Amino acid sequence: MYNISKWDHVFKLDPNKTISEKDLKDICTSGTDAVMIGGTDGVTFENVTDLQERVEAYNVTCVLEVSDMEAVAPDFDAYFIPMVLNSEDKKWMLDVQHQAVKEYSDMINWTDMLTEGYCVLNPEAKVFQKTSCSLPDQADVLAYARMAEHLFRLPVFYMEYSGTYGDPTLVKEVADVLEETTLVYGGGIRTVQQAVEMAAKADVVVIGNVIYEDIQVALQTVEAVKSTKKKDGGRS
Repeated sequence: MYNISKWDHVFKLDPNKTISEKDLKDICTSGTDAVMIGGTDGVTFENVTDLQERVEAYNVTCVLEVSDMEAVAPDFDAYFIPMVLNSEDKKWMLDVQHQAVKEYSDMINWTDMLTEGYCVLNPEAKVFQKTSCSLPDQADVLAYARMAEHLFRLPVFYMEYSGTYGDPTLVKEVADVLEETTLVYGGGIRTVQQAVEMAAKADVVVIGNVIYEDIQVALQTVEAVKSTKKKDGGRS
């Protein structure tokens, strides 16, 4: 299994969005640690595998963040499985994972699986609404982080702001309570300065929407994040 704790920067591509071959090449050859394929709506087996094939033309780690069982495709380098900790419906914590194991256990290579403890923090986001989340306060988020690490022993705690820029102070507070679990931040990064700010707090920064809004800014985040990590030696 890929060791996400050694990553700093990830590009997240939505299979339901269009990206040119030039922009895709620039993303895949940018020096990012991985390209993640995933989205909330319009994700199909066809558009996942189409994007997968295009990414595989380049020498970059390609992972699938599983959001729909019908869109799970073989031959990814790794599979990230979200458990939505602040969902009010245990379906998104347990049931969809149970169904997937029930149906596909004979084909699963467990060493390729990585479970993410998700905390969705933007009530306007599609993923927040789809997974019936409740909006946690600061104490809730810290408790979810501690649960991810100490109760569930999850390798990843993912603070997902999905389209809006998050609270750096809260990200720092979460970082301070995690010891072994890798803290991933994603959401709303649209400037290099924002990428640097979150890189100083979280272990891994995920860059998504800005790829489709301003590809040059997206590409600049790679060196910015990695330089921040090298200078600060990780979380600060």
